[in-house]
Amino acid sequence: MQFAKVEKQITAIVLIGFAVAVVAMAIRLDRSSAKLSETASLQATLPRTVLGFDRNDYPGDEALPALGRTFSFSSYWLNNPPGAKNNSWLGKRDVLARNDFGYLVLFNGRESAELKSEAAAARLGASDANAAAAGATREGFPDSAVIFLDQEEGGRMLPAQKAYIYAWLDGVKAAGFRGGSYCSAIAVNDGGEELMTAEDIREHANGRAIVFFVHNDACPPAPGCAYPPNAPRPSASGFAQAEVWQFAQSPRRKEYTQRCAATYNDAGNCVPAGAGGGLYLDLDSANSADPSNGRR
Repeated sequence: MQFAKVEKQITAIVLIGFAVAVVAMAIRLDRSSAKLSETASLQATLPRTVLGFDRNDYPGDEALPALGRTFSFSSYWLNNPPGAKNNSWLGKRDVLARNDFGYLVLFNGRESAELKSEAAAARLGASDANAAAAGATREGFPDSAVIFLDQEEGGRMLPAQKAYIYAWLDGVKAAGFRGGSYCSAIAVNDGGEELMTAEDIREHANGRAIVFFVHNDACPPAPGCAYPPNAPRPSASGFAQAEVWQFAQSPRRKEYTQRCAATYNDAGNCVPAGAGGGLYLDLDSANSADPSNGRR
């Protein structure tokens, strides 16, 4: 009888222990499920990062289907690109739309040598803003589309350069569009101080809303001439506020790309598969498949 009593007590203890283990496991599973749900919810709210390309010359209508298999958006110049005497992009908005491309609308800005004084630079900036807005309207881009001012020169912006940039941004906004800036996100030494052009423009904007398209092809953080399924986030460019990141240029700049040189072709260019060996590109990532919000 005593043995049977002890046996019942042991059985009861085992059952209690099993019940406790089941409850603990249920709690862990519930917590894991909640964590997975939270992670999924967070991922759903993060912007989708996509690949795009830019180049000075229009790639040709026949190249668009092949490019569309890799890229979600394309550059679109409103005036002559840097160093060019004509603009082959004009009139191509509809054919890009038919091939499901978003837009990265660009306007080539002035170099510092053209800006003689702050007052003259401001007048030129306002005039160029009117030209950019008129061009965007003529090409069929909607109001509120983002136009990026191409600022090729880097380092600290001179007073005349800032006068030009901010007058341009104000003029584009007054015309009903949104202003963006294409500039460097590479930190350089400026009189013993580390300086980034994008940060310099942002810091002196006096509250102006600027959409930033930055270039930083230095490896790292740039992956080189690569086409990853998960495009690198623009915020990883070195400038956290970037919405678009040009992470590879053609031809490659050797001083920045030695660690990823093998990702470029023998000529130092980025040539996507199926697009033909002569079609070299600059590679971009963006938080939107239509970074300029150029679709109607």
